[in-house]
Amino acid sequence: MNEDIRIHSWPCSYYLDTSKQWVSGRLSLTPVAIKFTADKTGELLVNFHLSSISEIKKESSNLIFSSLTILEKNTKHWFSSLQPNRNVVFNILEHFWREQLLSSQGTGAEAAALESTKGKELTGLLTGSQKRLEDTAKVLHYQGEQFDNIMRGLNKIEGDMDVADRLLTELESPSWWPFSSKLWKAPLEIKPKETATVSDSKNQEGIIIRIPVIITHRTDSNVKPGKLTLFASGLEISDCNSQVIHRFESKDVDDIRVHTPYEISVRQRFIGKPDTSYRLLSAKMPEAIPILEMQFSKKIQFLEDALGFVGARKSPQVDLGASIWQAATGLLGGVVQPGSPVGGKEGVDDDQVQLQKQEKISQEEAKELKQILKKLKGLALEAEAELERQDEALDSITTSVDRATLNIDKQNRRIKKLT
Repeated sequence: MNEDIRIHSWPCSYYLDTSKQWVSGRLSLTPVAIKFTADKTGELLVNFHLSSISEIKKESSNLIFSSLTILEKNTKHWFSSLQPNRNVVFNILEHFWREQLLSSQGTGAEAAALESTKGKELTGLLTGSQKRLEDTAKVLHYQGEQFDNIMRGLNKIEGDMDVADRLLTELESPSWWPFSSKLWKAPLEIKPKETATVSDSKNQEGIIIRIPVIITHRTDSNVKPGKLTLFASGLEISDCNSQVIHRFESKDVDDIRVHTPYEISVRQRFIGKPDTSYRLLSAKMPEAIPILEMQFSKKIQFLEDALGFVGARKSPQVDLGASIWQAATGLLGGVVQPGSPVGGKEGVDDDQVQLQKQEKISQEEAKELKQILKKLKGLALEAEAELERQDEALDSITTSVDRATLNIDKQNRRIKKLT
């Protein structure tokens, strides 16, 4: 992802130690760095990596002005006159700083990335594909549970229709009627309905992903940290204490706007009262956006600043879609079977020279790639089996609905005759 993407910026003042004065400008946050640019000269006065920060604190300058200080290595940077207020800037900066420290993409990971091999690149691509397939499998599983609940409801309807048929038969031919051959029957014992089988599905519902977020509601000054949880049936916004602030069911969401790769807004429209809208900012948002795009494909909208993220995320997949599997197959074959005779000795030497020029895959990476491919195959087969089961369930649901409709019409006609 482009490291120059600007996540957020705020007008403020920076204390320039060399000239002993405050300089007005804009404080900017990128995925990996913090920058300050002066308004008058346009000069970049501050530019340091998030991983080099030791501390972020709220302090006061000259015991009067509220300020924000950032300790970077042995240098203390002072920022004041922050808009909309100091708390908003502090919460956002602290969130991205902590996520950068917890993330594996810190300074150590950057140094290791320089030594990455083709095997690691392929492993990362296949791991991402595995995660997406697992998320899809969770959605399919929840959809299958919904079909099962529908079938249970239809079975109950059919049972109730059988009871109604027997009662209508009694009313059409009562025991005191001289031409009736039936005797008066005792009242039917009503069996308790099985309500325990359809217990709280929301409590049993699996979590697809949960990420820490900065929540903005209505005004930019009302900002607080919390969590975003994605379910197969919708999404939930909660505070740091896991208290639910708002839950959006899938049908309640009217639109999701992706402002940047790190910021989205979720809205539910109303007539006659204000809309319910939340703006969410998170360093982990790039992991949640593909899931949101899959769940709300017709409701999600990528704004101008996020279009580059979509292109960077999708275009490599198109270009590498066919080559990944070919490369994985070819490279795995070359590593797993290094001694297989390809041709003469000269041909083997030439192949070895070419392999030395290219990036190699180690035996451990080859084993890991094989395991991931096996998992992908197993997930694909399970998804295929679940889809076939759901197709059969849909056919059964259609038949049951038609049968229930005919029974209801028949009972209605019999009731009209009695009245």
